[in-house]
Amino acid sequence: MTFNDIFKSSFLSSVTSVSVLDMAISLGLAFVLGLFIYLIYKKSYQGVMYSSSFGTTLVALTMITNLVILAITSNVILSLGMVGALSIVRFRTAIKEPLDIAFLFWAIAAGIVLAAGMIPLAIIGSGIIGGVILLFVNKKQHFTPYIVVLSCENSESEKGALDYLQSKVKRCVVKSKTATKGLNELNLEVRLEDENTDFINDLGDMPGINSAVLVSYSGE
Repeated sequence: MTFNDIFKSSFLSSVTSVSVLDMAISLGLAFVLGLFIYLIYKKSYQGVMYSSSFGTTLVALTMITNLVILAITSNVILSLGMVGALSIVRFRTAIKEPLDIAFLFWAIAAGIVLAAGMIPLAIIGSGIIGGVILLFVNKKQHFTPYIVVLSCENSESEKGALDYLQSKVKRCVVKSKTATKGLNELNLEVRLEDENTDFINDLGDMPGINSAVLVSYSGE
């Protein structure tokens, strides 16, 4: 192989397999869709602490996926090597919110579809997905479950507290009970008749009740 043959290799000829205009349009649309996914995530987030870094990750993930698929579609041999390289990558970051998984797959799918040239599918599909997420996430529930934590001195005070609680709420279910010497602790799921929570004050004042705590329950 001579020095000139090196510059005539298929490697250099594959550089221009994707035009600069196609790359600019695809990456530009990936940025716009990634930004749209980020805004939907920010508006629909209902966790305890909002993470702006995860929202930025959604934008970057859309563009990175778009870049990878553009490279794969331009060269079949490169696609096989890239699949092998990506298969050894392992991510250990824990996903705290189940809905975050949907946003990650949404960002990846948007990048793939855009790189495949299906621009209407990516735009219309992302609009529908964003509307569905906002519809169901922001939909108000007809009831709000609560957890009541009772600390009782004996069985008599426990029975009295349960009888009083069942008369004040729509539903009362014992979720767990811990019994130690001189102390019984109960966790109860309750559904309130209305937003009045004065019954917790009355429970705390009952004889034999050390403490009564009402906590909003989100299922986590």
